[in-house]
Amino acid sequence: MQNQPYEFIVQPEIIESFQRDGAVCIRRLFTPDEVALLESGIEENLRAPSTRSKIASKADDPGRFFEDFSNWQEIDAYQRFIVHSRVGSVAAQLMQSDTARLYHDHLLVKEPNTRQKTPWHQDQPYYNIEGRQNCSMWMPVDPVTREATLEFVGGSHLGPWLMPRTFLDNQAKWFPEGSLTALPDIDADRSAWNILGWALEPCDAVFFHMLTLHGANGVGSARRRRVFSVRFLGDDVRHAPRQWKTSPEFPGLAEALPAGAAMQHPLFPLLWPRR
Repeated sequence: MQNQPYEFIVQPEIIESFQRDGAVCIRRLFTPDEVALLESGIEENLRAPSTRSKIASKADDPGRFFEDFSNWQEIDAYQRFIVHSRVGSVAAQLMQSDTARLYHDHLLVKEPNTRQKTPWHQDQPYYNIEGRQNCSMWMPVDPVTREATLEFVGGSHLGPWLMPRTFLDNQAKWFPEGSLTALPDIDADRSAWNILGWALEPCDAVFFHMLTLHGANGVGSARRRRVFSVRFLGDDVRHAPRQWKTSPEFPGLAEALPAGAAMQHPLFPLLWPRR
């Protein structure tokens, strides 16, 4: 591993849990000032969504599930948080990687009374990358109850890639139907799975592998659930151009970065070690 001292030392047992379960919770990782900075960026994002934004809930949902992607270059608060907080060094330690690059940011907001669930899924099959050294951070700026939090199937990142589908109509728009293992029905018998999840406060965050099965319920009437997520790439990740639209897309990247190349491109700045 590199010699630059980490700004936040992740305890060995947390790294072990991440490698074993594919998901961990780190309490009080961020300061109230960092949470406030991120909250200001989220509100700016909500006032002026990008062309990549979408509503991920149905028209008859009494709430609203809003998502937006890849805005770190346009929203200064996002860039400052990603570049200057401890998150890059934490990701490198969890991935057991000498480096941590930004892959993309992702805003997820469930307004009060949102019924829409986030279905069980893995993230990596939606992406244009291959490699085991990866992770995502999921950080709320609002308190999140255990019932409304993101849940994980512990150890699922060690298994196969599962068929990615659209969240609202369950369509296979990425890999051809039948080419990947079908997603099991986790909710049919939750006791059969090692389901992990944590109630969270602002300043807390969860980190998970991009192949870890995860999902979430809707939210009640008491509060919003505003979450900022950041994806990270480690040493072994390589570009894997697809013949279909990835989520998110990276227009023009296939022409600039060959298949199998390391993700050394301005779209994916090096966060750790610091320059």
